[in-house]
Amino acid sequence: MPTPISTRPPMGWNSWDCYGTTVTEDEVLANARFMAEHLLEYGWDTIVVDIDWSDPTARSHGYNPAAPLCMDDHGRLVPDPERFPSSAGGRGFAPLAGKIHALGLRFGIHTMRGIPRRALTADTPVLGSDVRASDIADPSNTCEWNPDMVGLNHAHRAAQAYYDSTLALYAQWGVDFIKADDMLWPYQAADIEAYARAIERSGRSIELSLSPGRDLSLANLDHLREHSTMWRICDDLWDRWDDVEANFARFARWAPYASEHGWPDGDMLPLGRIGIRAERGEPRQDRFTAPERISLLTLWIIARSPLMIGGDLPTSDPEVIALFRNADVLAVLRDGTGSRELFREGDTVIWGADGSDGVRYAAVFNLAETAREVVLDVRSLAFPPDSSRLTELWTGDDIPSEAVRVQSDAARGVAPGGRALRLNLPAHGAALIRCEPSPPRDPVSHGAVISHDPVTPHDPVENIP
Repeated sequence: MPTPISTRPPMGWNSWDCYGTTVTEDEVLANARFMAEHLLEYGWDTIVVDIDWSDPTARSHGYNPAAPLCMDDHGRLVPDPERFPSSAGGRGFAPLAGKIHALGLRFGIHTMRGIPRRALTADTPVLGSDVRASDIADPSNTCEWNPDMVGLNHAHRAAQAYYDSTLALYAQWGVDFIKADDMLWPYQAADIEAYARAIERSGRSIELSLSPGRDLSLANLDHLREHSTMWRICDDLWDRWDDVEANFARFARWAPYASEHGWPDGDMLPLGRIGIRAERGEPRQDRFTAPERISLLTLWIIARSPLMIGGDLPTSDPEVIALFRNADVLAVLRDGTGSRELFREGDTVIWGADGSDGVRYAAVFNLAETAREVVLDVRSLAFPPDSSRLTELWTGDDIPSEAVRVQSDAARGVAPGGRALRLNLPAHGAALIRCEPSPPRDPVSHGAVISHDPVTPHDPVENIP
């Protein structure tokens, strides 16, 4: 099976949100150089060329029926040499992968389930077998949204030979990561197994990402873990708050199972400059508000989703790039365990995760259309009842907690003797909080710092720095 190379989710850049089917070699290299210079030290290390890299007629806003895809004599797709000049002469993606590897990065490509229609029309021979494309094709199991491919008949032994031949080629090119599409909706178990088997037979360590994830059931968890590195849990995500909000429920279902055994994937991050020549929309800096960007990243990070930036890195706003360089925030992705939704009522959502050395993390989200003050018992964040060393990781600011001494509306829902956390969250905003272990207590006091002085109804809480 494909094996993750680390205990944290994959992190990188994918060409889809900004260039759709049309990305060029120069654009890929520009993003790779930017990543190596500005983001590699923070864990971003993978560059992925998305769909239709073999189509010389590729365009924005859709696919081309009967596209003249570039392929070799065995029906295997190869890069369009006009968009990827270094691939000419049968060299494929090997020269581009070599340049990306030289930057200290990993190289990935998008693939589709099945065999090209062009291969079926030409009835190309299947490498490693004595049959042809027409013998292994299954036109009854064809992609519903892309016209390029025809399904494979896995009852025929040579269907596996075709996948083996493609993965042998990709391994020869130096591919490290594959986004295999049209695998999960509907759930194509036979193709998933055959593809994973082909990766294993290729002899190269290649991470396998499965898409698109619409209507994906948790019942498939064991199968997904056995055969892939990561798998989408949603359809394509774009720069709309509704897309982000819909993923709260999906992550609540899937995030507890995120681990080095496999990563539930909330899709790419449509942040920065997108839509340049993409499937949807015109060139733009993403339409999220600043708080919505924070909420999106906070949810993906505390849920330990793979992170694939969708915006063109060199032309994205600097404030967006700065979000990808917050080491304290990314530590939650790298070190967090036990990620789970703790609370969801009305417009408030709380997530928690455990860190190392007694550190705990929590994320508090405001789903409302307006700014709100949220007052919470620290216990509701799975923090110790005496928590006082709290930091908001996006800003680096310390957050004071309040010792509650009498029950009142000022800290409603927090019992006397507890501690309250007061957050002012913008519309669709979030806070990502680190709780560090409290220092050892004075052995004489034996407990939390709670005032025993007489109090009045006008003095219900006390700020403790």
